[in-house]
Amino acid sequence: QVQLVESGGGLAQPGGSLRLSCAASGIPFRLYAMGWYRQAPGKRRELVAEIASDGSTNYADSVKGRFTISRDNAKNTVYLQMNSLKPEDTAVYYCNGKFSFLDHWGQGTQVTVSS
Repeated sequence: QVQLVESGGGLAQPGGSLRLSCAASGIPFRLYAMGWYRQAPGKRRELVAEIASDGSTNYADSVKGRFTISRDNAKNTVYLQMNSLKPEDTAVYYCNGKFSFLDHWGQGTQVTVSS
């Protein structure tokens, strides 16, 4: 059974930091491209950052220079370090894993940036 379990969401002040984690099970993690997406109320789900199996990364323009995606294949975990948070980063953040035609999603974790 495939599971992607996010953790680390919560409330942060503007300018603050949070680190999201996504623990994967039931998949050959090292072969998967992993990503973080987010969906704010009334908006479409959007890509935040992704990391390929070879470690190459891609970021949405809105988070470049503030967020960092990384992976630990030994722990089957992908991370999203979020710094300099802004109120517009408020959303439900979803972990995603892709390999060939396979596409898996976590349940999401809420991130709220507010003073």
